[in-house]
Amino acid sequence: MTASFETITTRLDGNVLYTAFNAPPINLIGPEVVRDLVELLDELSRPTGPRVVVFDSADPDFFIPHVDMTKVPQYTEQAAKAGGPGDASLGMLFRKLSQTPAVTIAKLRGRACGAGSEFLLACDMRFASQETAVLGQPEVAIGAPPGAGALQHLTRLLGRGRAMEAILTSADFDADLAERYGWINRALPEADLDDFVRQTAERIATFPRDALVAAKSAINAISLPAVADVRADAALFQELVRSDALKQRAAQLFERGFQIRSPVELFLGDALGSLEATD
Repeated sequence: MTASFETITTRLDGNVLYTAFNAPPINLIGPEVVRDLVELLDELSRPTGPRVVVFDSADPDFFIPHVDMTKVPQYTEQAAKAGGPGDASLGMLFRKLSQTPAVTIAKLRGRACGAGSEFLLACDMRFASQETAVLGQPEVAIGAPPGAGALQHLTRLLGRGRAMEAILTSADFDADLAERYGWINRALPEADLDDFVRQTAERIATFPRDALVAAKSAINAISLPAVADVRADAALFQELVRSDALKQRAAQLFERGFQIRSPVELFLGDALGSLEATD
């Protein structure tokens, strides 16, 4: 690796790059994280890049809880640097993550909701702690549909009914239920998670690069949504995130401790269910 990052730590071990999000106070996706992701993905696109990347978090309570709702224009501007102004969205940035030649493995402890869940869905594999992992898509309860991949990926992975449940209820899902639904590959005991992910990454990293890239490309061609659908989801999110209804509901959350280390963030699904109704 030639770049250093403000919000992502990196450690290269042979052909495996271990990374961890470290953006206090709770790893929100803001302009700094997006800027670092754009630079990291540029590094990973090089022919000499690592064969496998493991994404982790330095915060055991929060992998990525969601975007910073106060900085949507700023992180969107950073996302544009991955593909140009016409593709200024997290959805297109995460699509670039899915298409990177490296095999991407997410190791989940703590909360990965909203765009955090969508980041995981853009990775090639997802393994989670049974004791601590929580996934969710809170967007609809706040006032907008998911805009960075959840509509596309969850419908493909979970099927129509379960995708409706996950997205329309905006509820929290623990690792065991997420595994049963197909949201993640496996839920593992906390004590086993690190070794399992390390062994999986190291095994894959011994295989020929060309074979890995070819197999991943073929699977992507079958399973990834069309670019037009990714752009449409992003445009709808960016339209509704400016709505009065969303602003009213977000204001209720901020009054209770949104976007800081608080019970609202640790139990966001419960908090969303107790918001006052709005039109």
